[in-house]
Formats: sequence, structure tokens, C-alpha cells
Amino acid sequence: MGYLTSMNLYATMESITTALEALGVAILVTGITLAFGRAGLAMSHGQTAALAYEGLRKSIGRSILLGLEVLVAADLVYTVVVDRSLDSVLGLALIVVVRTLLSLSLEVEIDGTLPWRRNG
Repeated sequence: MGYLTSMNLYATMESITTALEALGVAILVTGITLAFGRAGLAMSHGQTAALAYEGLRKSIGRSILLGLEVLVAADLVYTVVVDRSLDSVLGLALIVVVRTLLSLSLEVEIDGTLPWRRNG
């Protein structure tokens, strides 16, 4: 009986991981699509292309940051609950490091400064 319960737990966690991954991808696709739509609307309402482009870059960057956060959560759930091997943990560590560096560089691109140097 314990085996069936743990198998159900693993299957449930795999489903949750898949749902989180799908959510992360949906955030990326939706955010980027909306960013282009907003930029187009801004230009159609008289905003300069340079300002619209700057807003587009910031919106895309924010979408990528949020999508990455959700994808990291999916990786954490999978590694902690489903695949607890050393290889999986090392793979997760590498993914988290790469995504953290990417997130940091995106934040600097969006805000023009390091996160810990912002005022307020």
C-alpha cells in the first residue's frame, strides 16, 4: 500500500512539474505577445519608435524574468520530490546558476543598474 501511495505522489508531482513548466512557457509567450501588442499600440497613438522599443524591451525582459522564476520552481519540485539523484541535484544547481545569472543580467538591462544599487 505504501508503494502505491508513493507512486501516486510521484505521478502527482510529475503532473505538477509539467503544469508549472507549461505555465512558465505560457507566461513567456503571452508576455512577449502582449509586449509587442503594447508597443504597436503605443506607436499607433503617436509614441516615437525609440520609446516604444524601450518599452518593448522592458516588457519582454519582465516576461522572461517571470517565466524563468516559474521554470526554476518546476525544476525544484521535480528534483526535490521526483528525481533525488546526485546527477539531478547537480543539474539543478547548474540550471539555477545559469538562470540566476540570466535573471541578473536582464534586471540590469531593464533597470539600468544592479538590483542592490537601486534607490527605494
